[in-house]
Amino acid sequence: MTTPTRIARRHPDDLIIGLVSVSDRAATGVYQDQGLPALREWLGTALVSPWQAVDRLIPDEPARISETLIELVDIRGCDLVLTTGGTGPARRDVTPEATLAVGTKEMPGFGEQMRQISLRFVPTAILSRQVAVIRETPSHAALIVNLPGQPKSIRETLEGLKGDDGTVIAPGIFAAIPYCIDLIGGPYAETRPEIIDAFRPKSARRAPQS
Repeated sequence: MTTPTRIARRHPDDLIIGLVSVSDRAATGVYQDQGLPALREWLGTALVSPWQAVDRLIPDEPARISETLIELVDIRGCDLVLTTGGTGPARRDVTPEATLAVGTKEMPGFGEQMRQISLRFVPTAILSRQVAVIRETPSHAALIVNLPGQPKSIRETLEGLKGDDGTVIAPGIFAAIPYCIDLIGGPYAETRPEIIDAFRPKSARRAPQS
């Protein structure tokens, strides 16, 4: 068995992203996973900066989830890890607990905003338990965010909600992710404003490239 190695950046701004779908049934082939394709599709439309992703499809097992997150951050060198699935109240929904177990800082605002967005559609959004954490090692840090399991909800929480005139009704959580990655020492990620306008204070913005 080949030991995983650190993913090499092809560019200084190359964003390394871990994508983790947590599902007993998808992991065993009972049905086709929809989370990973949805994440890749959305990132492909939203990111201007170069990026690479490494996928993991795993069952709802706390130890396996935590081990996967540690591998993606500590060994593969991911700057950002997005998980999908396993965040409800069912007994097998253990993604938040496994995520908190590997974090060094909790980032509660991400979960709060995701629930605010989803509550505009369904009252059962209060049953969602998504969390986000920073995982730090001596030489590296990454942001880990739990997302919902359905492709539509993934897009809504990442991208936010806009009115018919383009006015932002509820900011998507990805608007804050590039600056968070800046603050923990990661690459400078840029987005397409028409999809999601990443926010940075003026002092943190890079001058336009000539």
